[in-house]
Amino acid sequence: MLMPRRVKFRKHHRGQMKGISSGGCSLTFGEYGLKSLEPCWFKAKQIEAARVAISHGIKKGGKLWVKIFPDKCVTKKPAETRMGKGKGAPDHWVAIVKPGRILFELEGMDETFARELMGLAASKLPFKTKFIKRDRSMSSGRRG
Repeated sequence: MLMPRRVKFRKHHRGQMKGISSGGCSLTFGEYGLKSLEPCWFKAKQIEAARVAISHGIKKGGKLWVKIFPDKCVTKKPAETRMGKGKGAPDHWVAIVKPGRILFELEGMDETFARELMGLAASKLPFKTKFIKRDRSMSSGRRG
């Protein structure tokens, strides 16, 4: 399961998920990607489930990049506990996903197969996503 090795503070504020993603909005490594269309807290278990779904399909035919990491701790109080007595204990880790964020990238396969694999991963996610591919005319001479 993905989680940070160490953090500055054990417990986080809830925060807000309004606005669109400011970083991680373009394909950087692979040819194909999965882009989020809605804001959501993406749990570490969901990231792992989507990663495994893609990895099983790839076998050894391509490369996968996971572009998000769960670095926010979510706390939870035990069931049937009275109000008060402070904040609950850390329960799980989430990545804050805003619209426009690239979640996964793929390389080394044809578009139809990549579209199928990203569809498998999208079925594991709690929000709407979109399959995207690199625009050949806009790509720079970075790779090659």
